[in-house]
Amino acid sequence: MVSASSTSLARKLALAYALLIAYACLHPLTGWRASGLPVFDYLFAPWPKYFIRADLVFNVAGYLPFGFVLVAALPSRWGAARRAGIAILCGGLLSFGLETAQNFLPARVASNIDIGGNLLGAALGALLGVRWGARVFASHGLLLRWRARAVIRGHSGDAGLILLGLWLLGQLNVTDLLFATGDLRSLLGIPPPLNFYPARFIAFDSALTVSSLLAVGLFARCMLRDSAAGSILILLLLGVGAKTLAGATFFDPAQPLSWLTPGAARGLMIGLPVLALTLLLPRIVQHALAGTSLLVATALVNLIPENPYLMLGHRLSSYSNFLSFHGLTQLVDSLWPFLALAYLSALGLWRGEHLAGERRL
Repeated sequence: MVSASSTSLARKLALAYALLIAYACLHPLTGWRASGLPVFDYLFAPWPKYFIRADLVFNVAGYLPFGFVLVAALPSRWGAARRAGIAILCGGLLSFGLETAQNFLPARVASNIDIGGNLLGAALGALLGVRWGARVFASHGLLLRWRARAVIRGHSGDAGLILLGLWLLGQLNVTDLLFATGDLRSLLGIPPPLNFYPARFIAFDSALTVSSLLAVGLFARCMLRDSAAGSILILLLLGVGAKTLAGATFFDPAQPLSWLTPGAARGLMIGLPVLALTLLLPRIVQHALAGTSLLVATALVNLIPENPYLMLGHRLSSYSNFLSFHGLTQLVDSLWPFLALAYLSALGLWRGEHLAGERRL
């Protein structure tokens, strides 16, 4: 049985994921103009002469979570077949609308194969959601039991979980340093303010890793009911896993440990013990340190010199759909600390969980 609170979380996740899909498909969102060709001609285009299998995998994988979550977001009283059909239909309509809109973006190419891949992904996700969605989102499921036990209640808890999910998505930005977020300099095309020297870069990288580690660890702590060191450790391991996966997938040749720079290694050795000590502090201090660490990390990532050697020996993947994915992860990665700061402010002003101590909310 899926409770109202579980479907509420699933609906928020489905909406957030649909917005991410829309941004990825319409990136870079500039240069809109009519091509002069019939808008729906792409639906009847023949099989292309050159076809990249990896692009089809991207399309299927991109819509699979959407179908899975959308099934869980629909009322359980509708029955499995009806919920799966609606999820597949919504996935198809979303894909059709976005592919059609790509006709008006010179940098994008509308494709009927993309629609087919997206529809297949939504269908697979819907079928998996019918089979396994209840185990994930039901009130007795693993996710909801952990959420009820460990995370603050209401919309504040849901928003915090979504922000942590976005942080993990941002870690798939293969060109960023470990745990670094808030890079407005690259997003806006601003040149680095400092020249590169190896010792200077390593010092910045170490400080950035420490402050970013504290920022995300203490941010997670602010939305958890108790110290939950295990949950925070799992989050950090997932972040490292995302970086490793990105390096293995999007660098050519594969560089799964490209994130392990000398500065990152030193920062981890310093930052992990410091984070463990901060988990012993009062919650109001942790809340203040979370915001301070976010500000420091964001300042450092925009001041750090550009390292000309990081890309030496490998290049980014040539998959055509990587343009969409990279644009999405770059945007999420750049805006995340500002969203996190707004969340921490709202958490303190409106609900005050950081002052709650042992009080159950």
